[in-house]
Amino acid sequence: MIIINQANLQKPEWLKIRLPGNWDNGKVSGVIDILNLQTVCRSAACPNIGQCYHSGTATFLILGDKCTRLCRFCAVKKGIPEKVDLEEPQKLAEAVKELGLKHVVITSVTRDDLLDGGSEQFAACIRAIRTCVSATVEVLIPDFGGSREAVARVLAERPEVFNHNIETVPRLYSSVRPNAYYQRSLNVLKQAVEESGTKIKSGLMVGLGENEEEVIEVLKDLMEAGVCIVTIGQYLRPSPQHLAVTEYIQPAQFVRYEQIARKMGFTHVAAGPLVRSSYNAAAFLK
Repeated sequence: MIIINQANLQKPEWLKIRLPGNWDNGKVSGVIDILNLQTVCRSAACPNIGQCYHSGTATFLILGDKCTRLCRFCAVKKGIPEKVDLEEPQKLAEAVKELGLKHVVITSVTRDDLLDGGSEQFAACIRAIRTCVSATVEVLIPDFGGSREAVARVLAERPEVFNHNIETVPRLYSSVRPNAYYQRSLNVLKQAVEESGTKIKSGLMVGLGENEEEVIEVLKDLMEAGVCIVTIGQYLRPSPQHLAVTEYIQPAQFVRYEQIARKMGFTHVAAGPLVRSSYNAAAFLK
């Protein structure tokens, strides 16, 4: 693996982004604000927000903007979540219609405070969208605390893509995802493969201290679980309170990861410094 000199760790040129002019004053922001919806683009400080908003799309964040987990890589707010908005599914469907989206990506904060983990809200959102418009749906779910019933509830609505991110290598879970378990996430993906005919997707970050061999082992685990779509992107530190970047992976290493994943048999692979789980998501349907 090629590693940037950590004694003088500076963000490299390939990670410096030029935002399109007036990207946050257009139709996407207007629709989201009027309907009082959230996007992971804003809440998670996604580096691709300018490009996505400017092009007329976004990844919707349901179940509020506060997460019950304490993941140390994520910019989403932590704390006591709001009451579930029962009107959110219909408002989301209205936004999809207004924006003319052909492929919709829905994710959420983790809601360990809810008995169903928020799975019924996912299901309701899928139903509302399909009642309102003709669009494909991709869900990026949390682990629902390992509840098979909750996972099955979402699968029953037959989203075109079912995504759950593995996020990092097993060795780093205790520091990166202290309230999550590697095997539990693998079990969610295995259940999705076993109980649905949909495309199963997962993703991970690099630059947190993992090595190439560990990344390859994760890819093997995902392939064995039945995942067919995988994304690999550079971890970027949202604030000084979050985990530090241990290395900036050079583009050539991402090319290597993509080649390795394709040789393993993944049907769709996206690997690059700015690749995120939902970025250009519609391309994975082709």
